Amino acid sequence: MSGNHTGKANGEWWRNGVIYQIYPRSFCDANGDGIGDLPGICQKLDYVKSLGVDAIWISPFFKSPMVDFGYDVSDYRDVDPIFGNLEDFDRVIDKAHELGLKVIIDQILSHTSDQHPWFEESRQSRDNPKADWYVWADAKADGSAPNNWMSNFSGSAWRWCTRRRQYYLTNFLKEQPDLNLHNPEVQEQLLADLKFWLDRGVDGFRLDAINHAFHNRSLENNPPRPVKLDKNGLPPVNTYEHQWHIHDKSQPENLVFLQRVRALLDEYPGTTTVGEVGDDNTHKIMAEYTTENRLHMAYSFDLLSENCSAQFLRDTLEKNRQVIEDGWPCWSISNHDVPRSITRWNKGFDPETARARAPLFFLMQLMLRGSVCMYQGEELGLPEAELAFEDLQDPYGINLWPEFKGRDGCRTPMPWFNSGEINAGFSKVKPWLPVAEEHYHLAASVQEDDQHSMLNRFRGLLKWHADLSPVLATADQQVLDTGDDLLVFERHSEEESYFVVLNLGNQPAVFALPEKFADSEDITPSEFAGAVKGTQLELPAAGARVLLKK
Repeated sequence: MSGNHTGKANGEWWRNGVIYQIYPRSFCDANGDGIGDLPGICQKLDYVKSLGVDAIWISPFFKSPMVDFGYDVSDYRDVDPIFGNLEDFDRVIDKAHELGLKVIIDQILSHTSDQHPWFEESRQSRDNPKADWYVWADAKADGSAPNNWMSNFSGSAWRWCTRRRQYYLTNFLKEQPDLNLHNPEVQEQLLADLKFWLDRGVDGFRLDAINHAFHNRSLENNPPRPVKLDKNGLPPVNTYEHQWHIHDKSQPENLVFLQRVRALLDEYPGTTTVGEVGDDNTHKIMAEYTTENRLHMAYSFDLLSENCSAQFLRDTLEKNRQVIEDGWPCWSISNHDVPRSITRWNKGFDPETARARAPLFFLMQLMLRGSVCMYQGEELGLPEAELAFEDLQDPYGINLWPEFKGRDGCRTPMPWFNSGEINAGFSKVKPWLPVAEEHYHLAASVQEDDQHSMLNRFRGLLKWHADLSPVLATADQQVLDTGDDLLVFERHSEEESYFVVLNLGNQPAVFALPEKFADSEDITPSEFAGAVKGTQLELPAAGARVLLKK
C-alpha cells in the first residue's frame, strides 16, 4: 500500500467516501399508499445533500412480488409500481446529480423471484431453453434433498418441484431460486442487465450477497460446525449456523465473473461497486473480491454483529489489515438487515452515554482505512423499534419468532416531523410498518434547528471529515493493542499521520501518547470531550481525540 496518492484526485470518489443507504419502502411516501417510493426519495434529496454524504445507495425498487421486499426480483429492468416507474427513477438520477450526489443501486445477481419469467420457463421441463438457468438437482435415492446445505433463513436450502421432479436451490427464501451462473448465458444476461442501468446513469452497484453467486457443482456436503449453546444449553435458532459453508458459496469461479463485472464498469468512468460478502472467513473474501480488477469495495457482517468491544474491534481491524493489502473495505455498522447500532452496540450503557456513543462510532468509521456506509436514520440516533408480532412483515422474523424478531425493527418509517404530523410525516395513511412511538421526538424537523442535536453532530462530523487532507483517503492503518476499553489506531502516509483514540468504555481513561505524537496538532471535532495534557490524553466515557502530525 503506497499511501502517497489520493484516490479522489484520481477520480476514485468512493475512496474514503460516505454512502447513505436509503431503504425506499420506509423513506418517504409521496403518493399516499403507505409505502415509500422514488418520488418520495426525490423530495428528500436536498435533506440528504445537507448531511454532507457523497452518494446514496437505494435498496431494491425493481418489479417484485415483495416476498422479501424487493430482494426477490421478477424483472431486472423495471420499477415495481409501488415505487413508481422508470421516469421517476430518471428524475431521482437527474436531481441527485444536480446536487452532486452519486447514485448506487442494489443488484441481486445470485437469485431471482420464483415469479421471474426465467424461472417460470426453467421449471416447466428439463429440456427447455432455460432449463439450466437455475440450480437443479435430482433427489437422493430415498427422496431426500441432494445434500445438507442450509438456507440463510434456516432449514434446508432445497425445494421440491413436482413438474421437473427435481430439487432447486434456495439460499434464502423458498421463493428465491438460485441462478446457475456456471451457465455462460446467465452471466451474459446479468451483465446486460447491469449495462441497462449504467446506460441510464447510475454511478455503481451494491451487489447483494455476491459471494453466493456460484455453488460447487459437486454438491458436496458442507462439514458440521461446532455450535455455541445458549444459556439454556440450546443450539442456535438458525440451522444455518450448524455448518461451515465451504461448498455453497464463495467459489473460485466467482472471482472470474467479478472481473467481467469490473471490465463492464470500467467502460463507465467514475462508477463503482460494493459487494456484500458474509462468510466464515470474511477478511480473506473481502481481500480476494477487491483486488485484481474485481470489486472496488466490499463489506462483511463483522461490524454488524452484537459485539463492539474495543478488543473485538482491534481484532477485526487487525485481521482486515493483515489480509486486505491493496483491497478496499467499506465499513458499515447498520443496515436494513440488523438491529440499529444505537441499540445493538449500547447494551449495558445508560441512555445518555448510549446517545453520546453514536457519534463516537461514526467518527471511528470516518477515520478507518476504507469507505463508509451509513443507514437512513443513523444521523437521527434512531433506536431499534419494538414491534408486536401482528405488525411484523418480515418472513424471516415471522418464521423464527419469538427467539428471533426479524428485520422489521430497523425498517420502520423515517420520522420527518414530530407528533403534530400523522405518521411522523412519512405518509398520510397507515404505513406498511408502524412509526415507532419513540422515534417521534427524534424526527428530523425536531433536530434541525438544535445545533447540539444528533443530526447536526453528524453533519458537523461529515463537514470536518471533508475538510481533512485528501491523503487520508489512501493512508495506511495501524491498530495499537492497548488491552483496555480504548480503540487506538494510526493512519499514516509519507506526508502526514493521524492518531485516533476513542474511549469505548463507561469509565474515564488516560492514555500516554507515543513520542511521535507528543507535539501534534489536536484536530478533534469540538463536540467530543477529552483533553491533551502534555504527553497524556484524558478521555471521559464516549470521549475521543484525533491528532495530526505533519
